[in-house]
Amino acid sequence: MAARYFTAFQRGTTRDRPFYDPHLPSYSSAVREKLDLQSSGRQWLMPITGSTRRIRLQSLSPAPRSRLARVGRRRVFVCRCVAFLAVVCAMAMIVLMLLGTEESHWTPPFRDSTLVFGRENLQHIWKWEIESGHYPSNGRVIPEQIGFTSAILNPALPPAKAHTLISPFTPPPGPVTTITRGVGPRRTYLENQKQSIGAAYPPRPISGSIADLDIILEQCNFSEGKYVRDCLEFLRVSAGLDNGRRLRRGSVDGWKYAFMEEDRLEEEIPPRATQAAPIVPAGPYPTGRQISNAGLMKKRNVHWEPPLELPPPEQPSVGSNRSTTCDPENLRLFHMFWAGPFNEKPYVALLSFLFTQNLGLHLEPGQDLDACHPQIWLWINPGPAAAVPNPSALTDMYDALKTNPWAAPFLHPRFKNVIKFRLWNTTEQLDSNLELRDEWRKMDTLFNSGGVTVSVPAEQPAGNSSTALSKTGDIVHRLGSKSEATYDRLSVILSDMARFIVTHRYGGIYLDADTIFLRDWEELWGWKGAFAYRWSYHEDYNTAVLHLNKGSALGSFLFRTALKNGFDFHPVAVSKYLKEAHLENLLLRIPDALFDPAWLNTEGYQLERPTYPFSPGMFADFFDTPEVQSAAPQVVGFEGFFRGAFSYHFHNFWWKPFDPARNWPDLGQKFAGGERAARAAANPHADPDDWSDKITNDKRDLDWATVLKRTFEAYIRGERPNMYGEWLRW
Repeated sequence: MAARYFTAFQRGTTRDRPFYDPHLPSYSSAVREKLDLQSSGRQWLMPITGSTRRIRLQSLSPAPRSRLARVGRRRVFVCRCVAFLAVVCAMAMIVLMLLGTEESHWTPPFRDSTLVFGRENLQHIWKWEIESGHYPSNGRVIPEQIGFTSAILNPALPPAKAHTLISPFTPPPGPVTTITRGVGPRRTYLENQKQSIGAAYPPRPISGSIADLDIILEQCNFSEGKYVRDCLEFLRVSAGLDNGRRLRRGSVDGWKYAFMEEDRLEEEIPPRATQAAPIVPAGPYPTGRQISNAGLMKKRNVHWEPPLELPPPEQPSVGSNRSTTCDPENLRLFHMFWAGPFNEKPYVALLSFLFTQNLGLHLEPGQDLDACHPQIWLWINPGPAAAVPNPSALTDMYDALKTNPWAAPFLHPRFKNVIKFRLWNTTEQLDSNLELRDEWRKMDTLFNSGGVTVSVPAEQPAGNSSTALSKTGDIVHRLGSKSEATYDRLSVILSDMARFIVTHRYGGIYLDADTIFLRDWEELWGWKGAFAYRWSYHEDYNTAVLHLNKGSALGSFLFRTALKNGFDFHPVAVSKYLKEAHLENLLLRIPDALFDPAWLNTEGYQLERPTYPFSPGMFADFFDTPEVQSAAPQVVGFEGFFRGAFSYHFHNFWWKPFDPARNWPDLGQKFAGGERAARAAANPHADPDDWSDKITNDKRDLDWATVLKRTFEAYIRGERPNMYGEWLRW
């Protein structure tokens, strides 16, 4: 057999053929046979045997089998290494499950979180806010991650209508409840305001009326494809702001968003809600320990916060229990923050406040208004953001206001109950905050915006801003934004923090100083929930308008969370805090159409159906209206400027004057002294005897900013009523 094999192999091989005599027997070695079998595929040429000659063709697979074998062995080695590592990782995870802490088990790798409150604290926050009447929303639910097993009684919602039929396809209720049970007063939605024939001015909102922000969200939600243009029509029609101009559009009953709360009998008032028991969202550890915070991603290297110490929930007042006078514990306060010398920007903001809000200025002095009128508190930081006020700072502030022609008119006794100036003192404000006062001094810096920190050297003197400064200290001692290149970033960061502090301490609504009031906010004061507005098309908050309830659980959460996350109060950071804690629904994100109606257009959205006025460029169009549109401001005036929106936000541009041709307060004879001083400052080289108001000296086409400023000034001069037809009485 071996001889036959070897003979056959000899006929097909070309290598290692032994010399032998064909007449002698041949013998083979078993070793050689095995070697020949293993190496038979190593040829680069494939022989084809023939009767007389051999033809050699090149092999289609030229790689030696030995090389392929080595590649295969490498693959096997790599696979074994990967499998070994997978086994090691699996064993490590098992060890962590058995021996690790709760948060290390539930925090995914390579991702940090901002959350520092456990589930019991989050439940406590939700329960406190709901029982205090701060959750008047029907369209939002409590996230399942909060883990309530029974519905909490909600005094801000009316009882649900009884269901007569239950669909057989309705799934059975799960172990977690995401709704509240309304036990509050019933709502009566108000008819759309209708004007008598020839009405020249719109009506004010009914005192005590409340805006249903759920309905507004349905009509104005950008995520649902709603247009700002349509939202503004809905708002002005429902509020009667289209007085004398309404066209027949069919029934608009579905556009009712304002309601009044009905009175309730004493026996209808329900008892306090009972504590909802937490659930166990997942099974216990293998060690038997329960996972109370399962599913929550805690911030690394910090401990869970201890239980929050909160006051008893507020008892909401409803119906006739709402007094026409203001509750001294819950005043209607607008807050603004200003750094540096008072100029025309806060001047116009305060004028718009006087022009639109229900302040009783149309009544004789001393006559009481049959409603709770709002106030505006302007917080002034007289020095650089990092400076410490000197002991005489308050006196110095009022002395500066009295001599400032832009500010002095608002110190008139007629405005003393509606406009108040407050000195901002960072140290005093932080020490008054229970959540911050014991720990804020341990922070490396108080100036953190979106993770970008600015360190303030301790050796820098807190004093005169006119001192010659180094390049490093320039941003630290900057006071106000004189131009786009010298933007006062520290004051902006400080204001991000200040808005949360003042609304948590005093209650009310904060507005950026680059905001102009466009209508009465009565209906928004009725909504007792917290809110900010949406950051354009992003799913984030913009806190240029921020409402927090005084001493609320939500405010306590925000301060403790910011403290553990670098003292960052940037709106995007706040959005992350609330999202990761499943508290977003406690701070309603209102569509930006209500407070910032031009924003989406300036960012390139809804250009096919833009708002009016149309701002295809940037917010600079407000100050420099494009020439092709510059006829509109004088023709349509204030009444045509984003009619229906509650306010307009022009996004900084502190260095752009409202009225370049008349860059002084033009308020008439009562304030002529300030006007002369401002005119002299605006034209230092002109002789006062040569001052003239020739129309040739004015700009031919007035910009929107100029038209609004001059409209508000005409009201103070007594040349026209406010937007609701009320004349100012001195």
